[in-house]
Amino acid sequence: MARTPSSTATIGDVARQAGVSIATVSRVVNGSTPVIPETAERVQAAIRDLAYVPRAAARVLASRKTHTLGLLVPEISGAFFLPLLRGIETAATEAGYALLIQTATSREDSAIPRLGEHNTDGLLVFSRSLPPKELDRLRRAGFPVVLLHQAAPDRVAIPTITIENERGAQLAVEHLIQVHGRRRIVFLRGPERSEESQRRERGYLLAHEQAGLAVDPALIARGGFSRDGAEQAMRELLEKGAAFDAVFSGDDDSATGVLAALHAAGLRIPNDISLIGFDDVPFSIHLTPPLTTVRAPTEQVGREGIHQLLRIIEGAPMEARVTLLPTQLILRQSCGCGAENPARKATSTKPMRHR
Repeated sequence: MARTPSSTATIGDVARQAGVSIATVSRVVNGSTPVIPETAERVQAAIRDLAYVPRAAARVLASRKTHTLGLLVPEISGAFFLPLLRGIETAATEAGYALLIQTATSREDSAIPRLGEHNTDGLLVFSRSLPPKELDRLRRAGFPVVLLHQAAPDRVAIPTITIENERGAQLAVEHLIQVHGRRRIVFLRGPERSEESQRRERGYLLAHEQAGLAVDPALIARGGFSRDGAEQAMRELLEKGAAFDAVFSGDDDSATGVLAALHAAGLRIPNDISLIGFDDVPFSIHLTPPLTTVRAPTEQVGREGIHQLLRIIEGAPMEARVTLLPTQLILRQSCGCGAENPARKATSTKPMRHR
C-alpha cells in the first residue's frame, strides 16, 4: 500500500518492498552503477508507491538551493521545439535558474526520470512525458510541477499551459469552407494520445458541423505531426483514389510532407488543393507556396510555464488550472489567398485562465 505524504519512507522500506538490498536501492537512486533492468524496475515501482525521497534530496528540497529547473519532453525534434525551448530557457535564465532537460517516455513502466526532487526545484512536463501515477506522486509529495500542452489527470491539481488548439483549427477549416468553397477537407491527426491533435480534430469537426457539411471518415488519417508520416498518409489517400480539395495538415512539419506528396502526384497548390498548417514555425513562410497556417504562441507557452512554476516554488497559490494562450490564422498563398491578405486573429491577445 502506498504511503501518504505525511509518512516518511526510508531506504530500508524501499529495499524490503522491492526485495533487494539497501545497496541496490542506493545504486538505482544515484545511478552510480548499472543495475539489471528488471531489478531497477522493482526498485523504481517501490519508490513510486512509497513516495520515497532520499535524505539528501529531502534536504535540498527543503532548502530550495538547487536554483535549477527541469524540463521533461518526449523528444526534441522538428522546428516546433526551438521556440518552446527558447522561451523556457530565456525565462529561467532571467530568473537566475539553470535548466536541465531530459527526454522521456510516457510508458507506464518507464524508468523514474533522472530529474525530480533530488536535483531540481520544480519541473515543466511536456505532453506524453510522464505517466499519470508519477505526476500524482509528485503532487502528493508537494513538489512543484507545471504541465505544457497536457491536461492534468483527474483529481490532480497541477496547472496546465496550452494554446487554443480547437479554436485555431476551427478558424482554419472555416476559412477553407467559407472563403475558398472547399468541401472535402483532409485532416491529418498527430501522434496517438496527443491532446493537441484531439483538440484540433474537434475544431475540424465543429467547423464542418456549423457549415452543415458531413465529415467523410475516409479523409481523416494519421500524419503524426511529422513530414514522413504526413507524406506517407497522403500517398495512401491518393493511391486509394480519395477525392479531396483541401488539406488541414495538423501542423507545419506535416504540411511539408503533404506538399511533397501532392507535388509528386502532379497536383498544384492551391489551384487543385488548398493547404493549411498549424504552428507558424519559421520555415512556413519560405515554403512554395508560402504556407497558410495557425500561429501558435509557442515561445510564450515556455515563458508562461516558467512564470507559473516559479510562483509555485515561491509558495504562491496556483493562478489557474488551465491557461489558454490565443492563436491566429495567418493567411498566405497555400490556401488560395494572395500575399496582400492580412493575418486574421483567432482570439484576443490575452491568455485565458480557467479555474
